[in-house]
Amino acid sequence: MGRPRKFEVEQVLEAARDQFWEKGYAATSLDDLMRATGLGKGSLYAAFGDKHQLFLAVLDAYAAWRLDAMRAALGGDAPAIDRLRGLFRMDLPAPETAAVCDRGCLLVNSASELASHDPEVRQRARETFGALEDLLVGLVAEARDAGDLPPDTDACEVGRLLLAVLQGMEFLAKTGMEREALGRIGEAAVARLLGAAPARRQRRRPP
Repeated sequence: MGRPRKFEVEQVLEAARDQFWEKGYAATSLDDLMRATGLGKGSLYAAFGDKHQLFLAVLDAYAAWRLDAMRAALGGDAPAIDRLRGLFRMDLPAPETAAVCDRGCLLVNSASELASHDPEVRQRARETFGALEDLLVGLVAEARDAGDLPPDTDACEVGRLLLAVLQGMEFLAKTGMEREALGRIGEAAVARLLGAAPARRQRRRPP
C-alpha cells in the first residue's frame, strides 16, 4: 500500500515545483498550489506541514533530479575530456536541459530570492552546487590523469570555474539566448579552461 502513496506525493511535488518555478516562492499562493496539485488545504498541510515545508520538499526533489541528470550527462565510456566538452557544447539533449534553459535553475532562482533570510534554502543550494562541483572536479581530474590535461592542472580550481560557466549559461538561456549561441559560449570557455587541443593525442603511424 506504500507505493501508490509515494507515487501521489511525487506527482504533487512535481506540480508544486512547476508553480514555484514559474512564479517564485513569494508570488505562489496557497490557491495556486491547491489548483496545481488538485489537493485541498487540509490535505496539503497534512502531507507537508505548510507552504515553506512543501517548498523545501520541492527543492530536495529538484536537487536530486539535477544531480541525477548531471551524472547521466557526464557518464559513459567516452574520454573524460570529451564528456566535459560535450556538456558545454550543449549537445547532450535531455528534458531536464530544456526545462532549465526555459526557466533557469530552480535552486539559483530560489537562492536569489530567499537565501539572504532563509538558511534552509541557502543550505540546500550550497550542498547541491557542492555536489555538482564535485562531479566536475572528478571529471577534470580524470582527464588530467589520462594525459589529456597538463599534469599540473588544479582540478578543484578548474572544476569550480566550469560550474560558474555552466550556471552563467543557464542564466543566459533563461533570458532567451539561443541554444546554438550558448553552445558557442560553452566551447569558448572550455577551450580557455581545458585547452583548445584535440581531446585525444594523435599518434603517428610508423612509415
